[in-house]
Amino acid sequence: MKIYGDANSGNCLKVKWVCDKLALPYTWIEIDTLKGGSRTAGFLKLNGWGQVPTVELDDGRTLAQSNAIIRYLARGSDLIPGDAYRAAQMDAWMFWEQNTHEPYVAVCRFHIVYLGKAVADLDPNLVKRGHVALDHLERHLGGTRFLIGDAFSLADVSLLAYTRVAHEGGLELDRYPMINRWIADAERALGLPPAR
Repeated sequence: MKIYGDANSGNCLKVKWVCDKLALPYTWIEIDTLKGGSRTAGFLKLNGWGQVPTVELDDGRTLAQSNAIIRYLARGSDLIPGDAYRAAQMDAWMFWEQNTHEPYVAVCRFHIVYLGKAVADLDPNLVKRGHVALDHLERHLGGTRFLIGDAFSLADVSLLAYTRVAHEGGLELDRYPMINRWIADAERALGLPPAR
């Protein structure tokens, strides 16, 4: 299996983390998205959307979209609850991550880390919406160890990717004790060094 990704991208790291956690063999192929690496004719044959991550399976088939990829890779593992309702709760968090969390938390980080903007130059509405997402996560994590109970799941992988580096996008995490506790637990579950 080949993973085409950008090592600075949380969406790409989700795929790497799941492979590492489940001991799935892969070759990482670094794609420089800022230099158009995902827009070449060769890459567009793999993924017509021109986005990373993209996975090329051993049989040559490809998959795109980080949460779809990790959902496929983790099938049959403990990262997906066996109970259908809890699996649907996991999916709900993964949809929420892409629709309500990533567009603000990850985009704030993109503007600073990739584009070199200062925190003061970020769109105030972007920052506000990032905090709204983090506030919701903080409230939820006040009553549970992981996102859907005591068991670590793909929902945690999905939300960890950009939450653990939210401070790199000017969204300071010091005001979120429950999120910080969860980040530490999730990093331990994945065998990751602390992000900060």
